[in-house]
Amino acid sequence: MAVNLKKLTKIPERLGPGHRLCAGCGAPLVAKMVMMGTEDPVVVTNATGCLEVATTIYPYTAWKTPWMHSAFENSAATAAGAESAYRALKKQGRIKKNIKFLAFGGDGGTYDIGLQSLSGALERGHDFVYVCYNNEAYMNTGIQRSGATQKGAATTTSPAGKEIPGKNVFPKDLTEIVAAHKIPYAAQGAISNWKDLIAKAQKAFAVEGPAFLNVFSPCPPGIKHKTEKTIEFAKAMVDCKAWPLYEVEEGKYKITYTPRKPKPVDEWIKMQGRFRHLQKEENKNIIGEIQKNIDKNWKRLEDLQKATS
Repeated sequence: MAVNLKKLTKIPERLGPGHRLCAGCGAPLVAKMVMMGTEDPVVVTNATGCLEVATTIYPYTAWKTPWMHSAFENSAATAAGAESAYRALKKQGRIKKNIKFLAFGGDGGTYDIGLQSLSGALERGHDFVYVCYNNEAYMNTGIQRSGATQKGAATTTSPAGKEIPGKNVFPKDLTEIVAAHKIPYAAQGAISNWKDLIAKAQKAFAVEGPAFLNVFSPCPPGIKHKTEKTIEFAKAMVDCKAWPLYEVEEGKYKITYTPRKPKPVDEWIKMQGRFRHLQKEENKNIIGEIQKNIDKNWKRLEDLQKATS
């Protein structure tokens, strides 16, 4: 699905300026790009987290669309309830227009404590789009490790030191867990590849039934990268294949971006303070393990693409 730039300019801004997210935060870019995926009215539900807290500090709001704050763990259930009410009212003839439903959650509220809510909404087949803005830790509550945190990363609950060299396991593959629900559409995106992300958002809104977007969203305070390098940092992660851009459409896998000259993961690792300890001689083997895991996962996606094409 090609992105039409002229049409994008006609879509009203749905997240305005003046919010209080950190400088360099990827979350508002994720929200803005995804909401460019449809011209229809959008109802947004937002789990507790950075995006919710910093855009709705009472009595202000940066949202220019109907918006609901859910608990940390149930953004998907809230969206499912709103979508169910809409279907009932439309059946009764009380609503005529087409309305889209969009749920946002961070990786903590999606990979971990919100997984049951998300899984239930996907299994029931609600017509909504769920977006995980993935900054790879519980950034809003103190930079604790989550199920999305990279192996070797130092967080406040997996501190690098004498006992452990940061988080000691690889992150769970949530996109694959979601795809296993056999929903119409699931994909990974990144703010550095905006055309790819908006095209995937268009597909997600267009399908009937649940759709899922897992979007890498850099967090300067938590990942400890330079504020002005957010887009460059996201691009480096994609170009070293640590965050593959792919989609699963009706069970068919497609890698949507292949780096011409893939970079070694060490170049991306050196850009972030959470991995500073991996440059020590006693921890350098972890970089090798991360690279091996990246290569293995990319080969798996290539095989799935061939098998389902």
